[in-house]
Amino acid sequence: MSETIKDPFEELIKGKSADSLNPFHIFSEWFVEAEAAEINDPNAMALASVDETGLPNVRMVLLKEIDDRGFVFYTNYESAKGRELLGQGKAALCFHWKTLRRQVRVRGPVTPVAAEEADAYYASRARGSRIGAWASKQSRPLESRFALEKEVAKYTAKFGFGDIPRPAHWSGFRLEPVEVEFWQDRPFRLHDRLQFRRENPDATWSTQRLYP
Repeated sequence: MSETIKDPFEELIKGKSADSLNPFHIFSEWFVEAEAAEINDPNAMALASVDETGLPNVRMVLLKEIDDRGFVFYTNYESAKGRELLGQGKAALCFHWKTLRRQVRVRGPVTPVAAEEADAYYASRARGSRIGAWASKQSRPLESRFALEKEVAKYTAKFGFGDIPRPAHWSGFRLEPVEVEFWQDRPFRLHDRLQFRRENPDATWSTQRLYP
């Protein structure tokens, strides 16, 4: 039964050398299909980081940009994930598009985005979200919901109808992958897996198929 299903990677690999294949291009094609198929947040991804003890941590965040340099997302640098990413400098991502029965896993080093890049994205956010970046002491104990609303009111009054600058503690990270795996569901758990690997973000990609 599985042999009658079209190989999702055949056209991507056929007649191409390993260094001519680019996982960013494949991801972009899959992402366009996910945007059309998924009802909510096709850019949602599980982000895994590691704390100073080596214990992993995972949560859902939103992808905000993808290009040949990597995957970009934003957060409070003083949050748990911000501290872990700054401290360890590495992370993993997992996209799962249930409607398409596809998954993409990504691993590699993370680096802060340039201030100009963070400023541009911050300026595109809703005003309430920009206020929230100032008001929320993310990941730290909160005595009550009222305390959070009080902080929101405080910064709403402070900035009035004027410009809301980006807080120094709020910015973005770019994960520059050294490993990307594309997974396509097949019947009887005989899935298709295609892995891209490279030694570092400046090296050439190699590819291999993996047993399901």
